[in-house]
Amino acid sequence: MERRVFLGGCLAAAGALAFPPAAGALAAVSPAGRPRRSLRILILGGTGFIGPHQIRSAQERGHEVTLFNRGRTNPGMHQGIETLIGDRNGDLGALAGRSWDCVVDNSGYEPQQMALSAGLLRDSVEQYLFVSTQSVYADRSIVDQDESGAVGRTDLPEEEWNGYGPLKALCEQELNRAMPGRATILRPPVIVGPGDASDRFTYWVQRVDRGGEVLAPGLPDDPTQYIDVRDLCDWTVRLLEEGTTGTFNTTGPGSMLSVSGMLYGMRAVTSTPVSFTWTSRAFLVEQEVRPFSDLPMWMVPEGRTLGFMRMSARRAQAAGLTYRPLAETASATLEWWRSQPEERRRGPLSAGLTPQREAQILAAWAARGRG
Repeated sequence: MERRVFLGGCLAAAGALAFPPAAGALAAVSPAGRPRRSLRILILGGTGFIGPHQIRSAQERGHEVTLFNRGRTNPGMHQGIETLIGDRNGDLGALAGRSWDCVVDNSGYEPQQMALSAGLLRDSVEQYLFVSTQSVYADRSIVDQDESGAVGRTDLPEEEWNGYGPLKALCEQELNRAMPGRATILRPPVIVGPGDASDRFTYWVQRVDRGGEVLAPGLPDDPTQYIDVRDLCDWTVRLLEEGTTGTFNTTGPGSMLSVSGMLYGMRAVTSTPVSFTWTSRAFLVEQEVRPFSDLPMWMVPEGRTLGFMRMSARRAQAAGLTYRPLAETASATLEWWRSQPEERRRGPLSAGLTPQREAQILAAWAARGRG
């Protein structure tokens, strides 16, 4: 279905998400105690990065898992787990007539996908948990921004919203409309750890492990944030057990982390001699180095991106989100990286500088220093 037509017909009655959501959408309900029964959990997806960790967390706590996906990615990955085949863009027939206690949605991106799945499942599940993103926020200059921040696009009417963050914001709106009071929305930053194919955290782990002179961005105390996929997924299952609803920034770690703290923490889990050369923001601009892409896990903390790596997670922490140490995340990621096929390890990463490009920039920085 063409997106503009769909939004015009199905979303016209919605209030603009460029304003803070209603207080009821943020209210958390966290009954005390462990679950009295095993949950029947439906996971939409399950074969990518987050899904396998969610399945592990759920099964370790005695829950029954059903997967729904197209059966194309990593077929046979989850032997012994019921897998329903379909496509959330329209072929949801395998879900009809079934019921579960809750559903976990990792893959919703277009609002029409959410309208279809939430519309079908609202009478079949008690709770719908959606993994959204911190990219929903309209203003990333706000330091310590919490879940009441405006989302979407403040510069465009809702029917013209596009891009990853605004579309996720529309998905949130569709879910809250279909299942008011029964939705749990998680807004993570960069999700890292073993299995992450985005290579944003992995770039730094393997680069530090490779040793030598490492190009480090900006100032050592520039902030960074992330969430370990295992912390996110373990907490996700606990939210389902407790029936916790509401919207949460799932940012970590638990206390302020600088880029230098991240890099030195990674150095602590390797034995390779390594040094860090900190380069100025102005120099990186001259070299056409792109923050968060060429140098992942770093964004210039000024102007429009002042609060990019300074989001508040106090609500999530109050609802039980906990964090493992950086060293454990770095060590597990490095172990996973070393287990990858040689072709994967030798080939270009999805994020970060190539060794050749990094060497060129370091040489230019050294030459400037000599001048």
